[in-house]
Amino acid sequence: MTFDMLYSKIHRATVTDANLNYVGSITVDYELMQAAKLRVGQKVDIVNINNGERFQTYVIKGEPGSKDMCLNGAAARKVEIGDKIIVIAYASYNESELENYEPTVVLVNDKNDIDLITNELVGSDYV
Repeated sequence: MTFDMLYSKIHRATVTDANLNYVGSITVDYELMQAAKLRVGQKVDIVNINNGERFQTYVIKGEPGSKDMCLNGAAARKVEIGDKIIVIAYASYNESELENYEPTVVLVNDKNDIDLITNELVGSDYV
């Protein structure tokens, strides 16, 4: 049996752009991708804190250091520039892998600078 668990997330990122005329996906600053252990093409859930929207897309690599968090294609209709989002990736683990299970949680500030990288699930203390 396998369990679908949180693999990693980028918590409270700020949307920097929304590009309706793109094929699709979310462009994420490559440094943030690396911090969250995300891969190009990986399926992610996007949760918009401002309006409650929740949808899936895939990751494309943004320019390192750009702080990009750009929703592309149809997903651009689900956000506004400046919205706060959570980018969530999941993975399937078997029971033995769960013995050492540690998700990666990347907490960012309003400018998408990394404040903290942790393996602990963050409660309401961080907003």
